[in-house]
Amino acid sequence: MSIQDVKQLVRLEKNNGIATVTIDNPPLNVLSGQVMSELKSVFETIAGDHEIVVAILTGAGNRAFMAGADIKEFPQSIGKKGMKDHVMQQHVVFNLIDFLPKPTIAVLNGLTLGGGCELAITCDIRIAEEHAQLGLPEVKLGLFPGGGGTQRLPRMIGEAKAKELMFVGDPISAQEAEKLGLVNKVVPTGQGMEEALAMAKKISGYSLQALSRIKKAVDEGTNMEFHAGIEREAELFEEVFLTEDVKEGVSAFIEKRKPVFAHK
Repeated sequence: MSIQDVKQLVRLEKNNGIATVTIDNPPLNVLSGQVMSELKSVFETIAGDHEIVVAILTGAGNRAFMAGADIKEFPQSIGKKGMKDHVMQQHVVFNLIDFLPKPTIAVLNGLTLGGGCELAITCDIRIAEEHAQLGLPEVKLGLFPGGGGTQRLPRMIGEAKAKELMFVGDPISAQEAEKLGLVNKVVPTGQGMEEALAMAKKISGYSLQALSRIKKAVDEGTNMEFHAGIEREAELFEEVFLTEDVKEGVSAFIEKRKPVFAHK
């Protein structure tokens, strides 16, 4: 089989400052090595594209956002050393998405399990369709979450509840995930992308100079002592006052017109 015959499993579409990334690996969009590689390439493209302000990540169809890792790839690694290196390569991709200097929205349109749940929580915002189920079932295979789940999830929903989800391994409903703060909003089945696009459209009208610094201030400040976080916020606030967009934003407010940001 030639390289040309290999089906692309991650699609990137761009429209009016919004990137839409779709994982299309039927039937359940599992996180295979090829999906991981293509996610890396796609998000590197998004990071370097100055026209893209916000990115939406979802899965094709309505059965799964991503139902976890490709278990069929596991046997070749059992009983062998080198798994740490493999996992760290995965962290490169997940960290690329997590620390992308642009807002990200995940649309959870079905099963969001294991590595799929870990991928979802690398995004800034999660919109779940009402039939979605979220969970980290790795313990049922004698494993535990190795894609950042033990680190990101407790920071998001608290240590006790995160441990419960990982110890028990059962999925939870979209509605329960919303109560925990694991998802931002639950919408009817089939309306996830519509909701995400509406939010992305609003966000994309703002300055990327401001948006990227909001994200950086929150991400960095969360892991700092409070006063150090305040100082970091002040540094970023000083930076944003040196941009062209802040001039445009303030001028537009004074002149009572809508600002047109150049993201500079």
